Amino acid sequence: MALLSLLSHSRARSSVLREPLRQGGLRALLAPWAPPPVHPHDRAAGHACTPPSTELSPPGRALPPPLDWTRLGSRTISSGVGTSLAQYGLTNHTLTSQRRSYWTLCPQHSSFGPPAGIATKEAQHSVNDSFGVQRRTFGSAAEPIQRNPDYSVLNSDDVSYFKSILGDNGVVQDKDRVAVANVDWMGKYKGASQLLLLPKSTNEVSKVLAYCDSRRLAVVPQGGNTGLVGGSVPVHDEVIVNLGGMDKIISFDNVNGILTCEAGCVLENLSTFVENEGFIMPLDLGAKGSCQIGGNISTNAGGLRFIRYGSLHGNVLGLEVVLANGTVLDMLTTLRKDNTGYDLKHLFVGSEGSLGIVTKVSILTPAKLPSTNVAFLSCNDYMSCQLGGAWAMTHLEGVHNPLPVSPYKFYVLIETTGSDESYDKAKLEAFLLRSMEDGLVADGVIAQDISQASNFWRIREGISEASVKVGAVYKYDLSIPVEKLYDIVEEMRSRVGDTAEVLGYGHLGDGNLHLNILSSKYSDNILAQIEPFVYEWTAGHRGSISAEHGLGLMKAEKIHYSKSPEAVQLMASIKKLMDPNSILNPYKVLPRSALSPEQGN
Repeated sequence: MALLSLLSHSRARSSVLREPLRQGGLRALLAPWAPPPVHPHDRAAGHACTPPSTELSPPGRALPPPLDWTRLGSRTISSGVGTSLAQYGLTNHTLTSQRRSYWTLCPQHSSFGPPAGIATKEAQHSVNDSFGVQRRTFGSAAEPIQRNPDYSVLNSDDVSYFKSILGDNGVVQDKDRVAVANVDWMGKYKGASQLLLLPKSTNEVSKVLAYCDSRRLAVVPQGGNTGLVGGSVPVHDEVIVNLGGMDKIISFDNVNGILTCEAGCVLENLSTFVENEGFIMPLDLGAKGSCQIGGNISTNAGGLRFIRYGSLHGNVLGLEVVLANGTVLDMLTTLRKDNTGYDLKHLFVGSEGSLGIVTKVSILTPAKLPSTNVAFLSCNDYMSCQLGGAWAMTHLEGVHNPLPVSPYKFYVLIETTGSDESYDKAKLEAFLLRSMEDGLVADGVIAQDISQASNFWRIREGISEASVKVGAVYKYDLSIPVEKLYDIVEEMRSRVGDTAEVLGYGHLGDGNLHLNILSSKYSDNILAQIEPFVYEWTAGHRGSISAEHGLGLMKAEKIHYSKSPEAVQLMASIKKLMDPNSILNPYKVLPRSALSPEQGN
């Protein structure tokens, strides 16, 4: 089965490599890279913004070239999974992975100031002055949302209690560290949380939530904080519960390929582990070096392997979830078939932490096939390839265009897997040559080794990071009938004109378009050209306004474009039943009017 990931850009800037497909012609283009110099601040203070060592690549896979470390401020993280995997012969050194680059990761480099200190009991009355409206970042990036006055305000007694459960190291009050957790990856949404909690066990999560529910302290579950819709950061002063410390592999069935692990495990580290066992993870994302499996499940992440292995609904076998009142719901089965009663785990897959916090997961991992082939193709129009483009290469350092100086506007990235490498490659070459003869493909190249294939995929995976460098990004994650997938890109370009640049890329096989509108800064005028048109157009073509990113804060009030009023009300009823005090990830996923008519008005 073939996996197609497709890109499109409005301005052709590159072109075709005129060499026979059998020769590939990539070796001279894909030059090695050297890490850029460390920022003086990082060198002096030993800050975590240093680039990764080239010696820390996972087995069989080189780390991709980094972005502009000095300008963006980034960090390399060594997953705690390594200590838990010692019994399997793996170490932190083996599993070190590159984290996504953050505009505001380093507080000293950030344009945002740290949040205010923790309120004392006497200061609780001033909460509406401090947190009355969500802070707006970059103009119209975040709509103002009034803080729910029913929530309590954090005080010193609360902090003392959390320390009694988690210890001093598990309760973070340092303004710089909390400031990082308050801001989303794009720097678009910023909360004002005063406290970051770092539990290391299900029992600790249970005690934290039971206490927060009794005090009615709002909570934001957080994983790798790689989300794109504002779902993983506070809106106001919610307590942040980050699961990064829960990163242990519990077991792996190397006969059936069933992995059981904690929710804080980084996806790329899990991928490295199961690949060493002869399996692969059923999902692969551009943010795999940072995102955590619990967050992937909470957002029902799709990714690059969706067409081949399906959604997480089909691959997650069991979950352990902590409910809002601290109850631990044990559904951690490893059975392939279990048809006893309601399959409750599916309530939490894609619920974005609004119904409970996922703490453990058992997931089915497919066998790793011995043959993988990757081809990068160029096409003249959408009818030939049903989507294309390679915009990110002009904004990513260390990545060379495999098809330089091209007049073509569409590009297709195809990956096939099989059991016989030479036979599979011959089939792919025959397919491409026939496609070129028929005029469907203008030109293309086939990766000749793993390094070249990885560089092809880095072009696709790095688009989000490249787009952030422009300044402001309006991101829309749409599910649209394939034959209409590119129409909205062209219509959006007509609407915004020269005020912004429109980028369309996505997954042809499952009709998922990532529509990005880029400008130097956020503007109410540009936003008015985009919304509500993008939602109305999608609804008019029977699409979905969220294919895989979730609703978060960005689209909670837009859910009616894709769901009926009856469906939304049923969702709200489930939310009220499972989280009656509404402490879990408030202001997200569901419209306020569905949960509280007073708030909606």
